[in-house]
Parts: sequence; C-alpha cells; structure tokens
Amino acid sequence: MRQKHQIIVLVVLVGVAALIWGFEWRKPTSTTERAIFSQDYKGLAVENPQIRWQELERAQKTEYQSNGRNPFSIIAPPSPADVQKTNDAKLPPAPVIPPPPPPPTRAFLPPNLKYFGYGTVPNGTPRRAFFTDGEDEFIVSEGDTLLGRYRILKIGNTNVEFQEISSGLPGTTPLEEQAAPPSV
Repeated sequence: MRQKHQIIVLVVLVGVAALIWGFEWRKPTSTTERAIFSQDYKGLAVENPQIRWQELERAQKTEYQSNGRNPFSIIAPPSPADVQKTNDAKLPPAPVIPPPPPPPTRAFLPPNLKYFGYGTVPNGTPRRAFFTDGEDEFIVSEGDTLLGRYRILKIGNTNVEFQEISSGLPGTTPLEEQAAPPSV
C-alpha cells in the first residue's frame, strides 16, 4: 500500500513539473527584451573618436598654481584690501597660551575596578588575579588582557603590575582588603 502512495505522489509531482515547464516555455525571455532595447539605441555623436594626443600632452604638462584659497574650505580668503587694513591697525598682543600639561607617566585602572585577590592552580600554571567591577568579576592570568585595555604583567602578593595597551604606560594597583560582611 505504501509503495502505491509513493508512485501516485511521484506521478502528481511529475505532472505539476510538466505544467510549470510548459508555462515557462511560452514566456518571452529577457534576452529578447534586451534585443528590442538595443534596436532603439542611438550612440553619441562624436565627430572624431581618435585620441587627441596634443591636448592630452598639454593637459599633462600644466602645473597647478594656487591663488591662496583653500579648496576644502567654504570660507573665502581675505581680499588684499582687508589684509592691508589688518596690517595697518594695531592689534593687541596675542594672549599667552600656557603649555599643555606633561603627559602622564603612570597608568591607572578605572576607579570602579578593584583588585581583591589572587590564586594559583596546583599544576604550575601562572597566578590568577581577581578583579571586580561592581557586579562583574574578572579572573586574569599574567600576560592576559583586562577589559581589552590593560595587559597584566605581574601578579604579586600585595599588588598587580599592568601596562595600558594603547599608550604603553606601566601602572600598579594595590590589593584592596574588603571588610567582612556583617554577621547575622
């Protein structure tokens, strides 16, 4: 019985495929539509399609001469009369701008990130440092990165030495003792 159903389904599917193929056979293809479009095409009226070598050489030999205007700015340059007026008028002395502060020599972790402990695994792996950022906790080994910004260099008993990846500045952070939770 099952084989009869399979044969009936196969015959129905072949019939449907034949109907679809027949309908598609009668439709015009897109190549005939393209052929109709290309019959109406009119090319550009070009007098002489040859390369004009003299004009090409002349264009290659020209040099840019600036008129003082910045082509990337919408502000027009001052006119010579404006420049002369500015030179004639006595301008007050320019204010002295203090130099920028020197760049930092040490890197610091964000204030919400706390180093609260370290640990080791008995099979000789490097130490692991434990950091907390409010609800989140991070466990990193020496050589790992913390938050994608800091590379952990050395994990000590009382502090962690790290390096800020973007600037290369070294830094240390101390082990922070946390108070015990209140007893019930």
